[in-house]
Amino acid sequence: MAVEKKLYKVSEGKKLCGVCAGLAEYLDLDVTVIRLIWIIVSLFAGAGVLAYLIAALIMPEKPVIC
Repeated sequence: MAVEKKLYKVSEGKKLCGVCAGLAEYLDLDVTVIRLIWIIVSLFAGAGVLAYLIAALIMPEKPVIC
């Protein structure tokens, strides 16, 4: 049975809102790579900052399992 993956903001390892950390966890990549890509897209395309803010508002927090 396949495990269903969901995209969440992650509180551990976050710098601002946890969007890049959550995306890195979802894609199974290093968070530094995601942050570098996001910075490059923000500098050249200009929409990265707006996309980050929208993602920070829309993405749910990852539930804490005790």
